[in-house]
Amino acid sequence: MFLRHTPPWFQQDWLAARAQATPERPALYRDGEVWTYADLDRQVDQVARGLRAQGMGPGRRVAFWRLPRKDALVLVWAVARVGAVLVPFHGRWTPREGRMAARVVAPHLLVVPEDASEARAMGVPTVSWEMLRAPQDPRGASTEASVPRALGEVQGVVFTSGSTGRPKAATLTWRQHFWSAWASATRLGLEARDAWLLTLPLYHVGGLAILWRSVLYGIPVLLPPQEGSFDPQGWLRWTPPRRPSLISVVPTMLYRILEVGMTPWPGLRVVLVGGAAAPETLLEEALARGWPVALTYGLTEAASQVATAPPELVRRKPGTVGPPLLFTRVVARDAAGRPLPPGEVGEITVQGPTVFPGYWGNGEATARALRDGWLYTGDEGYVDEEGHLWVKGRAAFAINTGGEKVYPQEVENVLLQHPAVAQACVVGLPDEEWGQRVAAAVVLRPEHRVTAEDLARFCRKHLAGFKVPRRWVFVAELPRTASGKLDRRKVQSLF
Repeated sequence: MFLRHTPPWFQQDWLAARAQATPERPALYRDGEVWTYADLDRQVDQVARGLRAQGMGPGRRVAFWRLPRKDALVLVWAVARVGAVLVPFHGRWTPREGRMAARVVAPHLLVVPEDASEARAMGVPTVSWEMLRAPQDPRGASTEASVPRALGEVQGVVFTSGSTGRPKAATLTWRQHFWSAWASATRLGLEARDAWLLTLPLYHVGGLAILWRSVLYGIPVLLPPQEGSFDPQGWLRWTPPRRPSLISVVPTMLYRILEVGMTPWPGLRVVLVGGAAAPETLLEEALARGWPVALTYGLTEAASQVATAPPELVRRKPGTVGPPLLFTRVVARDAAGRPLPPGEVGEITVQGPTVFPGYWGNGEATARALRDGWLYTGDEGYVDEEGHLWVKGRAAFAINTGGEKVYPQEVENVLLQHPAVAQACVVGLPDEEWGQRVAAAVVLRPEHRVTAEDLARFCRKHLAGFKVPRRWVFVAELPRTASGKLDRRKVQSLF
């Protein structure tokens, strides 16, 4: 692989290099506050001194939990500066879940907000953010400017979303982030006026990817006015000093943006939608309102994006996630691992410089995922005659009923075309006669009233009989995973 053994001249502190090249260029906007790259570099250096005072450096693992985005952003670069490995803990994890994650990765330090006393239950040495930022005695800590990072070194260990079971810890190196950033720019373009709105959390690979890209591109990151849950209502009152041209969202976020009636602002050129399957009706409504949607498919194990359909392709072929990014190959394979011809559904496999080296401390899971130089994603889909990828869904969630295979996303897309349906989740339930039965959990719009029989009749107009749900439940809200994906296991328990 190109630059597998990184020469000394290729070893860099990315942020320090950017601050040296363009010190006065804006790096961060937040609540009227503007940091230049020189400002960000100084903030990071202060926290890096605090990390060294805690004994952190090359080979050490630094986790964080429930930090505000601005603080987490600084910490991410500070961990890189001292040569340590970043381990983001999910902000919605309980101490019990954090303790389980700590058993997998064994962090040497956990950085928490001032009031996170419950973090002690995780069994990891903790330090508060304020203590980490306190002025350091130069005699008590190294004042070395930075530890240059080679591309092959581990940047971090990021936990997967766990949509098919317990989250796994994916190891990512600087090489994966580097090639992902440049391949993304090749697909989406890069303009001098660009600014990226950071709506995704920094314990998510999609959020981290924005940090690497912004520094490599030399563009600013904008932080939204609210912390915690996504609040598009707050955006309606938000007047940032600079409007973003790029924004990354999951389908749930896009749905809420449309629900409150937001319209695209001038200068917005890409809304990157990924992280979960986007219903066709959602895409159609977004496009009709002028939102420049770019549909993407990616995963933690490939450092974010794998394939992306830019806005013009989404308009021409709604539903495809487009061709693979630069230097990436995608092949659909059958159960024996053989490549399938265009149009035939199989497991999506990925090859390229963004593919991760394996799971931390889990050789068995690594061997299942990485075979003969390819990443087996566990997702099913196909590549069409034009080389564009279409994703059907997780292979683990495909429903086998009477020998026929049903993909939940297809049924959900039909249900969402009904004017009464706001959200839908389709799952398979055990059945002695059929193996599995198709079942649907539905959230209705407040002003509509329909019955299960009404929805079943609607489905029969658009789907083969074996795909029509046989069991129904109406709920006020669908359960989701911490990353915003539908939690199908919890939906199954509703029945």
